Amino acid sequence: MPKAEIGIIGGSGLYNMPGLKRAREVRVATPFGRPSDAYVVGELEGRSVAFLARHGRGHVLTPSEINFRANIYGMKKLGVQRTISISAVGSLREELKPAEMVLPLQFFDRTRGRVSTFFGGGLVAHISSADPVCHTVVDALGGACEASGVVHHRGGTYLCMEGPAFSTRAESNVYRSWGMDVIGMTNLQEAKLAREAEICYATLAMVTDYDCWHDDHDAVTVEQIIDTLNRNVENAQKIIRAAVGAMPRERTCKCGSALAHAILTDRNRIPPAVRKKLALLVGKYL
Repeated sequence: MPKAEIGIIGGSGLYNMPGLKRAREVRVATPFGRPSDAYVVGELEGRSVAFLARHGRGHVLTPSEINFRANIYGMKKLGVQRTISISAVGSLREELKPAEMVLPLQFFDRTRGRVSTFFGGGLVAHISSADPVCHTVVDALGGACEASGVVHHRGGTYLCMEGPAFSTRAESNVYRSWGMDVIGMTNLQEAKLAREAEICYATLAMVTDYDCWHDDHDAVTVEQIIDTLNRNVENAQKIIRAAVGAMPRERTCKCGSALAHAILTDRNRIPPAVRKKLALLVGKYL
């Protein structure tokens, strides 16, 4: 199986990564089922990368149908140490305008019943998610936005809702009153699972429109949103290439040791089947 250093998860509108050299499709088996699609492994800006279409090519999976555990586990199995996640979002702030990029530093969970952990079944671990993104990856994305001439905002909170329907106006206004900044349907689970897998993670959030709280929301047409999405995707591809090329080769953050003090279960009480299932994640600690 080929190996990759940097993972790229493409969201709505970004189903492939142009510019990949020596690209090949790789199907990865995981103990958690099938990932969203085949990983496309290749070389980008002199670095080995693995690209995955979060919703599958052709956008066939709703946010609630995505197998987040399989997707992140697959990245880990390929050797990925850092992951860039691209996500289309709605803006909850006047100053976060359509066609701009946001680099959220926080997430807020409004999903229902999604699994956000690899653990359970006899092995308990509690990771810290106080600071859920890796600042090294955020720095690389911020620098890439500047180099690409794309307006971006560092900071803020990504509210992750269930979907697939968008918010009611009442919900949108409540989220604004809570201090949320952008709204999407996918990145919370990825961030938590990446931390458990000791993979650095950050989001490049592409603002497509204002959420329904905005006075001009009803005047926005589907064609306008698609046009903005297409422009965002083109910009995102430029940013990803620049970020991958600028990413430090050595990891000095704490993401790679997130599980060092997280496992609470007595090692002698861990069921052999669970130990085997999670060996890729916890083997070095057991």
